[in-house]
Formats: sequence, structure tokens, C-alpha cells
Amino acid sequence: MKLKVISTGSIGNAYILESENEALLIECGVNIMDIKKALNFDLSKIVGCLVTHEHQDHAKSINDVMSIGVEVYASKGTFAATGFSIISHKQNEIASKQIFKIGNFKVMAFDVKHDAVEPLGFLIEHQECGKVLFLTDTNYCEYTFKGLNNIIIEANFSKEIIDRKFGSDSGKEFLRNRILKSHFSLENCKEMLAANDLSKVNNIVLIHLSDSNSNAKQFQREVSDLTGKNVTVAEKDLIIDFNITPF
Repeated sequence: MKLKVISTGSIGNAYILESENEALLIECGVNIMDIKKALNFDLSKIVGCLVTHEHQDHAKSINDVMSIGVEVYASKGTFAATGFSIISHKQNEIASKQIFKIGNFKVMAFDVKHDAVEPLGFLIEHQECGKVLFLTDTNYCEYTFKGLNNIIIEANFSKEIIDRKFGSDSGKEFLRNRILKSHFSLENCKEMLAANDLSKVNNIVLIHLSDSNSNAKQFQREVSDLTGKNVTVAEKDLIIDFNITPF
């Protein structure tokens, strides 16, 4: 299994879990052409697309994805918030705690805390990559997960950085509060990882880092020091092995 990062961050988010025979698209917050290029225009491999919520940096091409024949899975609130006036037969409404299959991928959705209508995170399981946690755009996660093999997790900002930039004398406290209420900080990311059993984890991939409120080298180092795992900061066009074991 490979993890392909088409794009990450506020500019747009899209990721692919790809085996030899099938590919699962996670988020579609980029132009459809970028998705096609990442798959070398072999769209027959896409078994489905998971979308966490309706914001443009995660759902920009949701209609285009369905138009090319791909089944899209998102909450009822997410589909409603995208403003579709016509219901596509490619829309698959899912709910928190629901378990479903997409090709050979087994997926469980769970609720998260974000300034969106009905946002979700995903626990994804496949025989090649094991259990994969996908968690982004939330300020808190009330769940822990057993037997994880790979983790894709947001580390959007450092509280230290935004406190320094958007303190009480900055006149931008509203921006600070919005960030705190809608995204996972480095500190929250570390707390989440510490709360879970990481004994079987092979990769931790940090996604959706803020351009101005993060430090990639610092974030990678701190998470690596905490977990002792292989930690990678996602960037455009990154491709890494994403198997159930390192071998």
C-alpha cells in the first residue's frame, strides 16, 4: 500500500491510499485534474471517496468526483452544506459509528468537533495497511482506538505560536479563538497520540499544517520524540509506503 499526498493544508486536502488493484480517495479539496494526475489517469482504480466535511479545502471537487463515476461517502450534513439541489446516485450518506465497506477497505466513521455541519473522522482498515486513523479539522477527539497500524493526523498549529501572534494586545483574538475551536494543535495531537496504544503503529503522518502557525521540523521532532515512531510531515506529492508492517 502507498499513501499519496496530492495536497495538504488550507490550499486544499486530498490523499490516496493505493494498492496494486484499488485506490481510496480521502478528501477532494483540490481540482479534479490533480486527482486524475495522481492516479495516472487510471480512474478505474478508485473504489470510493471519503469526505470529512463541506469546507472547500476538503470538498472542492466533490461534484466533479461524483461526475466521473466515483462513489462519495460523507455525512448527511456535509452533503446538505455543499448545496446540491439534485441528489446524485453517487452520494452515500453515512453517520457516526457506522461501519461500511468500500472495495476491500472497511471504514468506520466517527464524529469530530469542527465549525462544520456534521464533520467526521475515519478509521480505515485494509489487509495491506492494517488499521489507519484519519483525523483532521477538529479541536478534540473523545475516542481512542485499538490496534492502529498507521495514523494520518492533523497538527495545524502550535498554541505557543498563536498565543505570541494573536495575544490580547494584537487585536486579533477572534482569529486565535477560531483556530483554537476548529483545528487540532500540536499539543492536542500529542495528547491524542499519547492516549492511544501505538505499539503496532508503523507510520504517523502529520497533515494540514498551517503555513504561518506551525514549524514542520519542530512538529516532526516533538512527535517523534514522544512516540518513537516513524513520523513524516505531509507535503504535496509525497508518496510513502503505508503497509501493516515496515517490511
